[in-house]
Order: sequence, then structure tokens, then C-alpha cells
Amino acid sequence: MTVLILTCEQDVTADMVVAELNANGVPVLRLDPADLPGGVALSGEYVHGEFRGHLSAGGRLVSTSGLRSVWVRRPGVPGTRAARPSAWLTEESAQALYGILRGTDARWMNHPDAAARARHKPWQLRLAQRAGLPVPATLITSFPQAAREFAERFPDLVVKTVSGTHPQDPPEAVPTSRVPPGTDFAAVALGPTLLQRRIAKRADIRLTAVGDRLLAARKPVDADAGPDEVDVRFARAGTSWQPVDVPVRTAEAVHAYLRRARLAYGAFDFAEDADGIWWFLECNQSGQFGFVEIDTGQPIARTIAAWLARDAPGDGRRAEREGVAGV
Repeated sequence: MTVLILTCEQDVTADMVVAELNANGVPVLRLDPADLPGGVALSGEYVHGEFRGHLSAGGRLVSTSGLRSVWVRRPGVPGTRAARPSAWLTEESAQALYGILRGTDARWMNHPDAAARARHKPWQLRLAQRAGLPVPATLITSFPQAAREFAERFPDLVVKTVSGTHPQDPPEAVPTSRVPPGTDFAAVALGPTLLQRRIAKRADIRLTAVGDRLLAARKPVDADAGPDEVDVRFARAGTSWQPVDVPVRTAEAVHAYLRRARLAYGAFDFAEDADGIWWFLECNQSGQFGFVEIDTGQPIARTIAAWLARDAPGDGRRAEREGVAGV
């Protein structure tokens, strides 16, 4: 039985998991949907109620009925590397690839439907609150007056992207930034803007959830950090990530979040305040973990590899049914 990994060519995070799978003798096929058609080929025949077929990439051929799990890591857009790319070819290629994979018994990390829904920040915040996680006051708006009124109620704010993506190509991270006092907010009319009450944090928390396993790390705010340094991704080099135990109530809430979101993997970001409360910021359903594993030594890649290698007949089709279910 083979583990299928859908990701781009340069993905160090996936490399770590592939190394663990190889070390344990688990067959792996790694491919980028952007190479379909071309370097990636597929074939599927509808026989006796299901599709039976093959995938080919990198000189390897595997049967779709022989897939034990599919890790949707950072896949490219199907058809984009074709000799003559087009929107039509992209749609055809995506329908063929994901349509055939949905018809297998493979287990998903994460199921495409659940993954697509989990990217929506407003939905995340609502689900986190319902699961029992503290969530800072948040406004998403394109009305300048609404932003001004929100700032009057919460004078200390940060601004961040709604989607987490960058409009330029190649994509770059846009830092979460503190809103200067006296901001006019007229520019809010140019596009939806996410404003959030700033948590005066003493540490950042990254909690990586793999199935039922929770691996958390804590990075204290540098003693010399100013109040405008709010995004840990752009923080100056100083303190490192250290393993930390997950509070019982937080663990229960995270498990509830994952169940309701139908996610097998999630990278949760929290801000820890002076009282030790972990405030939910977001959950990235395909978030990086390599930087945490390097600092802490936590076996995140090994845990993911073990989940992907585990046999669980029928889980794939159950995920297909549950992946579109409402919370």
C-alpha cells in the first residue's frame, strides 16, 4: 500500500516526512498536480461501481486501489505546467485527478472539502469560539466608519490579511501589523480588512495537531521586543521554540475543533497573555512545522508519517461522506 503526497517540488516540510516513510519501508509516491498532464499521468476506468486506475510520476506507476493515504500538502494548480496551459485544462485536470482520488478508500490529510472550508478565517474564529477557545474581538469590513467605531471600542488593534495570502507572484507573507493611533481607516474601502484586538502577549504558541496527537511549542517574546513587533514570523532572532504541555481545557477544545472541522492535521497559532491564557489566532490546515521540530526536537514528521502509514480500511470513504457535513 502506497502513501500519496501531493505537493510542490521544493517542499522541505514534505521532505522530512518522506524521509521518515522511506526509513520505515513505506512506499511513497510524491507528485505535483501542476505537472498533470506531462510529468504526471493518470488513467481510471469505471468498473463494478468504482474507478480503478493508475497514477504515474517520476517513472513510478501505482494503482489507485493501492493507496493507503493521501497527504494534500502544498499542491500546485493542475495543468499549469502544460505545454499549452489554460483555465479549461486546469479544470479538466483537477476534476480528473481529485475525482478519481475521492473514489478510493485512501485516508485523507486533509480531505479537500474540509481543507477548503478550513481556510476561511471568519469560519475558523466562529468554530474556535464554539469549541471553547478564547478568541480576540475581530472585525472584517470594507466600511471605514465600521472600522473607526471598532477602533474606538478597542484602541489597541492589529491588522492582518483575511486570506493569509499575498497578491504578488511568487507569494510572500504579509506581516500582521499594529494599527497606529489616529488611523483614518479610509483605505478600508479599497478591500475587506481584518482588524483584531491586540493581545499583549508574553509568548507565542504553535500547536501542531496530528490525528489525536498534540505537539505544542512556546516561544517567549524577546525582552527587547517593542509593542509593534506582533508577528512572530518576522521577529528578531533571539529566543527559540521550546516544548510545552498543552493545558487540559485547551487540548479538549482543540480536539473539538478538529472533529468539527473534519481535519486530521492542523497548525494552531495562539498568543499567550500575562495570565497564561492561550488566545486563538488561526489554524492553518497545511501549516509548516519544520522550524518547530528543528528547535524542539519534537517528532512531528515521524508522527505524520505514522498517521499516513497506518492502515484503516474504509476511513477514506467515511471522510468523503463527512468532509462535506456541516458543523
